[in-house]
Amino acid sequence: MDITVAIDAMGGDHGPRVTIPAALALLKQDSNIKVILVGLTDAIEAQLSANKAKPDSRMRIHHASELVMMDESPQGALKNKKDSSMRVAINLVKDGEADACVSAGNTGALMATARFVLKTLPGIDRPAIAGVLPSKVGMTHMLDLGANADCTPEHLLQFAIMGSVLVSCVRNKPKPTVGLLNIGSEDIKGNEVVKQTAELLKASNLNFYGNVEGDDIYKGTTDLVVCDGFVGNVALKTSEGLANLMGSFLKEEFKKNPFTKLMALISMPVLSAFRKRLDPRCYNGASFLGLRGIVVKSHGGADAFAFRHAIIKAVEEARSGVLAHISEQLALEHAQSETPNTATN
Repeated sequence: MDITVAIDAMGGDHGPRVTIPAALALLKQDSNIKVILVGLTDAIEAQLSANKAKPDSRMRIHHASELVMMDESPQGALKNKKDSSMRVAINLVKDGEADACVSAGNTGALMATARFVLKTLPGIDRPAIAGVLPSKVGMTHMLDLGANADCTPEHLLQFAIMGSVLVSCVRNKPKPTVGLLNIGSEDIKGNEVVKQTAELLKASNLNFYGNVEGDDIYKGTTDLVVCDGFVGNVALKTSEGLANLMGSFLKEEFKKNPFTKLMALISMPVLSAFRKRLDPRCYNGASFLGLRGIVVKSHGGADAFAFRHAIIKAVEEARSGVLAHISEQLALEHAQSETPNTATN
């Protein structure tokens, strides 16, 4: 199945210097992918030339005359940048010219623009940001990672439905387990929103495991962890900070004296495998779930290796039919909620 991805070639901290090499690498890797490079034609052509490449049947340039800055307000970008590379790429998804969009640009502007252009799926009040984190058993999917600071139990149920479908589709898990992030595993723990959400999840068709704590994310206790965007973003940023701290401490300890430097040299194969296993670039790409189109957000500072992984996520979602399956699951949950209780005494 051929998949066409619209790439915001100008987005992120590095723009075409990262996005175009990433796209070229993926085109070599997967012969069933086509890309549309969106942005300033001159800048894109210059970078293609630097990589000894040119447009062909699988790669074309779509000009966009404006750029959204990384510090630009979402409202300003939405109102004043109607021909930005970000918006044009999303428009290509809306118009059916592309199956998915990938951008490393301003997160707030990307979410605001995507929501305005694509709208939300029936039954979804708010889109959510879903990402992947490493765990002892492979990886754990988690949402929301920052789109919605305040949520109702109904919102969290919608997030759980969307996240469960995502995991089921891209990881080939028919009934992925769903955990609700809480301050304890007991039912009596947590605030009222979390308690009410737990009741909704228990009554749903989802494979609800129950409450999970922060350390369960990395244990891989459940396939999916659900929380509001405030908690999710704090957890994500804390995890990133801890990973950087551990890396810094490890380097400091190995550089302390000639003996530790020798130990570092001996341990190089293990350290290399350790870095590869926890390399955040391999998990790059957050999915904007709940929209009538596939949009994946790459980290703004991603290099070509990391950005390629964000494109791969978009391709996986498009190929597996995530949007259609989310709609089906939402319809199923709605039908169940509307079914009257026929139990008799």
